[in-house]
Amino acid sequence: MKVVFAGTPEFAAQALRALLAAGFQVPLVLTQPDRPAGRGMKLQASPVKQVALEHGLALAQPRGLRLDGRWAEDAAAAREALMAAHAQVMVVAAYGLILPAWVLQMPMMGCLNIHASLLPRWRGAAPIHRAVQAGDERSGVTIMQMDEGLDTGPMLLKEDLCLAAEETTARLHDRLAAMGARLIVETLELAACGGLHPGPQPA
Repeated sequence: MKVVFAGTPEFAAQALRALLAAGFQVPLVLTQPDRPAGRGMKLQASPVKQVALEHGLALAQPRGLRLDGRWAEDAAAAREALMAAHAQVMVVAAYGLILPAWVLQMPMMGCLNIHASLLPRWRGAAPIHRAVQAGDERSGVTIMQMDEGLDTGPMLLKEDLCLAAEETTARLHDRLAAMGARLIVETLELAACGGLHPGPQPA
């Protein structure tokens, strides 16, 4: 199975490493443009870009994906790269750009998101921070089929864990990143043999 991967931070990089270790072909990686970081504010590649470069993967860093938006040229180039990849599915993890309809509809199996919460709780950005700040007793990872809503699509796999009394965002991040990496491999393996059964999110 050919998998396009879209992600940016370390949470996503762990998932990309897991997909490569499991033997999935990744013909294209999308990640955010390099950003200034550190004391010298030098441009720094994202963790996902670093993994892609280590493995010699094709890489695209569009500033936007709307074909009629501010970065229309970037979006058009990304569309050409996605078409050339001929991937069956796109895996998305903390990418940082909203995917327009043309992206969601391009792969045969659509786009699957690794979301670091037990949906529908903590849709949107920063679910790990929000779970810790709210004092949640449980958190987890949801693998979902993406639609045009904000983390509203059907759920494919879901796994939870208990939060410690003194849970930190850093510790929870690492636990959920490892869980997400494992679950996305499991999801794609199930998809390959027709074993996925999407279900709606709880009301």
